Amino acid sequence: MLGDYRFRDFQPANLRKDFISGITVGIVAIPLGMAFAIASGVKPEYGIYTTIIAGLLVSLLGGSRFQIAGPTGAFIPILLAVVLQYGYENLLVAGLMAGVMLVIMSFFRLGNLIHFIPRSVTIGFTTGIAVIIFSGQIGNFFGLTGLEKKEYFHENMLEIFRHFGTLNGFSILTAVIGLVAIITVPRISPRIPVLLVGLIIPTVVSVLFYPTHVETVGTAFGGIPQSLPAFKFPEITFGKISELFVPALVIAALGAIESLLSAVVADGMTNEKHHSNRELFGQGIANIVAPLFGGIPATGAIARTATNIKSGAVGRFSGIMHSLFVLITLLLFAPYASHIPLAAMAPLLMFVAWNMAELKSFKQLLKLRTSDSVVLVTTFLLTVFVNLTVAVQVGILLAILSFIKKKSELLQVNQRQDALDLTSHFRYKTFTIKGPLFFGTAQAFEHLLHSTLESTPRVIILNMSEVTTIDATGEEKLASFIKNFKKLGGTVLISGLPDWGFKLFQKSGLVDDIGHESFYIDEGSATESMPDHLKAAGD
Repeated sequence: MLGDYRFRDFQPANLRKDFISGITVGIVAIPLGMAFAIASGVKPEYGIYTTIIAGLLVSLLGGSRFQIAGPTGAFIPILLAVVLQYGYENLLVAGLMAGVMLVIMSFFRLGNLIHFIPRSVTIGFTTGIAVIIFSGQIGNFFGLTGLEKKEYFHENMLEIFRHFGTLNGFSILTAVIGLVAIITVPRISPRIPVLLVGLIIPTVVSVLFYPTHVETVGTAFGGIPQSLPAFKFPEITFGKISELFVPALVIAALGAIESLLSAVVADGMTNEKHHSNRELFGQGIANIVAPLFGGIPATGAIARTATNIKSGAVGRFSGIMHSLFVLITLLLFAPYASHIPLAAMAPLLMFVAWNMAELKSFKQLLKLRTSDSVVLVTTFLLTVFVNLTVAVQVGILLAILSFIKKKSELLQVNQRQDALDLTSHFRYKTFTIKGPLFFGTAQAFEHLLHSTLESTPRVIILNMSEVTTIDATGEEKLASFIKNFKKLGGTVLISGLPDWGFKLFQKSGLVDDIGHESFYIDEGSATESMPDHLKAAGD
C-alpha cells in the first residue's frame, strides 16, 4: 500500500515535467536556503543542508504530492532566539525534539487540529514575523557595521539607530540593484527565477567594480564547504531536553501549521487532497534527520510549493529532483557563493517578508472592529515586541474567550406568563431554554432563574427541547437550582430534553435526584400527566 500511494505518479510520462519543475524550484530554493539560515543566526550552508535533506524526506514520506520543504521565513525569529539564547548546537537538539513531537502528533492523528486555529491568530503572527524579517535586513541593506543581534525587536531597532552612521554606500548600491532586479524581472518574463537573478546581478556588479568594499558570505562566514557534513548525533541530556522543551514545542507547532497550510494551498491549486497526518509524519522524520547533518528546522514552504505546481509538477519526483539539484549545485559551485554580498540578500528577504505579510487580510480583519480585530492586533504586537510563543498562546486564549462570550450571548431563557390549567385550576410557569448551557453561560442561566425562587406558583416546567449542549458546569447549575427550589417547597419538571441530555443527567445522578417521573417528552405531556399533589402545590 505504501508503494502504491507514494510512488504511483513515478511514471515515465510524468518524469520529464517533474524534472523541469524540480530544477526550477531548486534554483529558487538555493538563495532562500542560504538567506533564511543567515537571518536565523547560523551559517548559510546549514540552510543548504536543510534544503537537501528535509526536502528529499518530505517528498518521499509526506502527505502531499507537491509539497516542497526546507528552511522558511516563519522560523527565523524562533530559530534566531534559540541561537542567541542557547547556541547553534542546542538548536540542533531542539530541532530533533521538534521532529519527534511532529511524529507523535501524526500517530495521535492531530493533523486536523490546524482547522481550530483562528484566522486572526495566524494572520497576526505571520504579519508580525514578516515585520521581524524585514526589519532584520535593514542593517545588511545599508551595510551597517558593528551591529549586535538582540533578542527583542526594539533592541535591534536601537542598535540600527546607534550604528546608522556606519552605512556603506556600496552596500546600498548593491541592495538597490538587487531590489530593482526583483521588481523588474517578473515584468520582463514571469518564467525567469527572479530571486536567483536578483542575487546574481548585484553579486556580479560588486565582484567586477568594488569587490573589497562590501561584506560577503566569504568574509562573514568563511565560505561554503563543497560537500555535505558528516553524520553527527548531537549531545542530548535530560537537562537539555527540559531546557529546550518549550522552544522545541513552538518549532513543532509552527512547523505543523506552516506545513499543513502549505498542503492546503497545494490542494486548492491542484484539486488534490493531502493526508494531514502523513504530512506531519514526513515533516517529523525530516526534522529528526536534518539536525544529524547540521540542518536547521524545516517545514513546508508555501511559495516554493506554489512555484513547483506552477512549473508543471505532476508528483513527488519534482520535490526529489529539487533536493538533488541543490546537492549537485553545492558539490560543483559552492566556492562561488563566497562572493555573494550580504547586501544582495537583504532585498531578497525583504521581498519574501513583503509577500508573507498578508497586508490585505490584515486590513480586512482590522476594519471589522470586532473581537477578531483585538486578537489580530494583540497577536501581531506580541509577535513583534515579545516573541512568537507568547503571541500564539495569548492570541489563542483571547480567541477562546471571545468564542465563549459569543456563545454565552446565544443562551436565552424565555419565561411565559402564568399558565392556568382549566380542569384543575392551578397555575404553573414555563421557561424555554434555548442555546448552549455550559461553563460560559451557566452563571447567566442561574441568574435568570434565580428570581423565580421567591415567587409563585411553586411548579415550573423547563422546556429544554432547544438546548444545544450541556457540560458539567451547566448540569451542576441546573441541579443546584432544582435543589434550592425544592427546599422552598417547589417542583421542577423537565420537558423535551434530548436523549443525549437525559443520558448525561443519568450519569450525573440528577435523574435519580428528581425522579424519572419529572421528565416528559414535551410540555403538553408534562401538564396532562402532572400528578395531583403537584397540581395542589401550584394552587
